[in-house]
Amino acid sequence: MYEPIRAKSVHTMADDADFPHRTREEELNIQLAGHLSALLAVTDELGLDGPAESIARQIARLRGTPPARHAALTDADPVALHRRALALAGRALVVAASRADTAAAILSAERMDAHTAALDTLPAPQGQRLVGAH
Repeated sequence: MYEPIRAKSVHTMADDADFPHRTREEELNIQLAGHLSALLAVTDELGLDGPAESIARQIARLRGTPPARHAALTDADPVALHRRALALAGRALVVAASRADTAAAILSAERMDAHTAALDTLPAPQGQRLVGAH
């Protein structure tokens, strides 16, 4: 009554040899380096040279090469930059913790504390509350 299926299903995955695979650790390493690179760009934008150097060292350790640096400072809103840096440091902390990278986790936590403290001291934009404000 029914004919047997003669061809492979279009839903069958391609042969595993057709594309490269990365380990979970390699993927987390790439992800962590990406979050730290974004954090470095914001840190450079804020003009925080000491923390930027610490972040750059971690990126170089993860990637094996020094990171590209943000060259020019702009007139960006410092509150927005600190909020962005806080979010990026939080993402880096989550990935560092999942790959058990103590050095990157400590650095990320320190940056989160520093940006939270900076947000507490900066005036809030009109009609907005800052992180930690009650």
